Amino acid sequence: MTSTFMGIEIGKRGVQAHQQALYVTGHNLDNASTEGYSRQRVEMSAFEPIYLPGLNRAETPGQIGQGVIIERIERLRDQLLDRRVVLESSKEGYWAARDPYIHMMENLYLEPGQNSVRSKMDAFWESWQELSMFPADAPPRTAVIERGKTLIDGIHNRYQSLKSLQDQANEDIQLTVGRVNELSRQIAAVNGDIQRIKAQGDMPNDLMDRRDLLVDKLASIIDISISNQDPDEFMVHTSGFVLVQGQIGRQFDLRKGIDTEGYAHIYWQDTAQEIRFERGSLGALLELRDETIAQEIQSLDNMTMNFVDLVNEIHRDAYGLNGVTGLNFFSEYPFVVNVNGNYDRSGDGVLDSSYIYRMNGQNVLEAQAQPGLEGMITLSGPNGNVQVPYYATDTVADIIARINHSGAEVVARLNRDGRLSLKGTPAEAVNGVHENPDFVIRHIEDTGYFLSGYAGLLGQDGVYDWGTADAVAALRDGADYAVAPIAHPSGWIEVNPAVIRDPLSVASGFGENGRAANPGNGDAAQAIASIRNSPVMVGGLSTFDDYFADSVGRIGLLGEQAGRALETENVIMKQLKDMRQSISGVSIDEELANMIRYQHGYNAAARFITTVNSMLDTLMRMGV
Repeated sequence: MTSTFMGIEIGKRGVQAHQQALYVTGHNLDNASTEGYSRQRVEMSAFEPIYLPGLNRAETPGQIGQGVIIERIERLRDQLLDRRVVLESSKEGYWAARDPYIHMMENLYLEPGQNSVRSKMDAFWESWQELSMFPADAPPRTAVIERGKTLIDGIHNRYQSLKSLQDQANEDIQLTVGRVNELSRQIAAVNGDIQRIKAQGDMPNDLMDRRDLLVDKLASIIDISISNQDPDEFMVHTSGFVLVQGQIGRQFDLRKGIDTEGYAHIYWQDTAQEIRFERGSLGALLELRDETIAQEIQSLDNMTMNFVDLVNEIHRDAYGLNGVTGLNFFSEYPFVVNVNGNYDRSGDGVLDSSYIYRMNGQNVLEAQAQPGLEGMITLSGPNGNVQVPYYATDTVADIIARINHSGAEVVARLNRDGRLSLKGTPAEAVNGVHENPDFVIRHIEDTGYFLSGYAGLLGQDGVYDWGTADAVAALRDGADYAVAPIAHPSGWIEVNPAVIRDPLSVASGFGENGRAANPGNGDAAQAIASIRNSPVMVGGLSTFDDYFADSVGRIGLLGEQAGRALETENVIMKQLKDMRQSISGVSIDEELANMIRYQHGYNAAARFITTVNSMLDTLMRMGV
């Protein structure tokens, strides 16, 4: 039979259940503004009734209820939605980190404007045009020098600004990697707390909210995915590897290398394996430092090196008003002092490579002439050698155009004398690592006779390869060459101090038969001024004006892309967060309604206890 005090027990359970429900409601209300908090809901169920089936059960008409208990306190969360938020967070983090850097790069170009590099170069060409009209005067020469110095200052400023931006991205990478390591440790520590609490049969809702918040923050930094197949082992994956497994949070190290210009790359601390990130703010910073900004610096270096080489090429052959010739207008600093470009690339003390930037054939060619030859030219490219075929019906201009559009890291042109000129371009970096040096021709090969017999560039073997000392011996006798420059010429190039000391040494005319130019001869100055619109092949572009138009258009498109992508991701993330907030967020009105409901339930249970107590008191007075 039932206990005399069963009613008291039923009422007590009701009071306790509604009291705990009120506490949960208060907890929800207090954390309505807490980041990452998920509202909790009390799940009540009827306590086990009496009697259970059995031979000794009392013969009563059905089971008798024993009140209410708290079945569980449930955390309202949609796991599928959470995983979608994690995926989109890395995309939003990528564009949120990339967008401000692209805007800063846009501000560096100052286009259009009087302080831009393009306007300063235009003024430089105009000063040479003026000198060609007044070659016997000194003031135009002073103007050429001053405008040359102004132009160089502008190039230096752009290089230094881009380099500072690259350094800033590198510093952000270091801070961000530290943040990833800290989040990894925190997630692993929270996992341990969750496992211990679950082992005791409790539900650590607040700790799970804390873990989800840490995961969201981590997802905005790197691309991750989460799995929780085993209830006791929460896992975080990144780039195909496990980052967090239960209570183990793996860490990253930063290691610098010579081939990365002193910038640190990211490695797993336990395996020393390098890792790359494609999304998240860290992925954006790595791409900015190692690709976007690095390519802008390479492009500036390429323009600068071609510009200096072309001006010096004409200036060396011309005469100044003082009769001086063979003088460079801009100072050039070779990568190695060896005249043949020999260099110890392996670092073992033995010269094993040849660093040659430019080589010119000895024969004069006509652009529209047909050599009538067939063969295959092989040139060094970013991912192995590139093959360029030529046919008997091709003109010299056709073959040059095919070389320049082949994707090789070598470009071709006919110089002022009509001789074939090949130049090395900046080498493409792979994941921020320069496996090959910039401005070095690494391989030239011709199965026919265009480069050897016709252009007078290669020797009889028809092969040039940089992987040996004195590789220039493979060139045809009479072919001239130039040693590769020190890295980043846009950062160190200067007007030749000898020219600055004596402005009369600024060359303006070409001599004849070894005699100095006539003081009234301005042909050399006119030739330098005409470089502005000549097809000089600045990388894959024809003229310097093409370079500036391309660079401004390129950075403008990058800015537009970053702005629109960030706006799109912000809208997507807002929708996802609003959906999650509608499920997991605390509604003040709903919680107040629950509070009133639980308060009434508590009052009713308390009143029930009072009533049962009164009944028992009556029975006691009756002596029953």
